Amino acid sequence: QVQLAESGGGLVQAGGSLRLSCAASGSIFRSKDMAWDRQGAGKQRELVAGISRGGSTNYAESVKGRFTISRDNAKNTVYLQMNSLKPEDTAVYYCNAALSSYGDITRLRDYWGQGTQVTVSS
Repeated sequence: QVQLAESGGGLVQAGGSLRLSCAASGSIFRSKDMAWDRQGAGKQRELVAGISRGGSTNYAESVKGRFTISRDNAKNTVYLQMNSLKPEDTAVYYCNAALSSYGDITRLRDYWGQGTQVTVSS
């Protein structure tokens, strides 16, 4: 079994910072792409940032210059450093990882965390 566990969410004032972490655990053979999505109240889920195993990154326009995604392949962990937070960043943040397990090393599957709440007050 593979599980993703997010941490680091919370309440912060506008202009503040938070760092989210997401650790994948279980019978993991190899991780490929990892990403953070978010879903605000009454809004569609959107991709916030993604990172390949080699470190190539992409960001939503709304977070460029403020958020930084990184990863530690040895720990199967992805991070999201969020600076200059705005009230519109308020959402549940979900991590996503494409992983293969020792049960079937040839098959990549998408896994999702349970989400962590980020609330930015004005």
